[in-house]
Amino acid sequence: MQEAHIYKALGDPTRLEMLRRLSMQAGASIGELSAGLGMSRQGARKQLQVLVDANVVRLMQRGRQTEVVLAPEALAQAREFIACMERDWDARLGRLKQLLESDPGT
Repeated sequence: MQEAHIYKALGDPTRLEMLRRLSMQAGASIGELSAGLGMSRQGARKQLQVLVDANVVRLMQRGRQTEVVLAPEALAQAREFIACMERDWDARLGRLKQLLESDPGT
């Protein structure tokens, strides 16, 4: 049920902002990720733990500092799922369009 963890992780604006920040740099400290988000260090750690549980980020100990790095493999699973749903809906809408265009009453 790893996918459920991924979507839970992506379902919060604070966590999405953290992921956006990580996507723009190779890694960041917890303080750097939480800067300007209006939360305590402990609150940031709770948000990060959700991302860690979803395998979307990894925590790496660098001396006394914890570095957070993006783990794009889990995001690739979500991207593939969304792409699959998009293809399905495109096909359905294409069939609906054909049906509507072939109906002489429209």
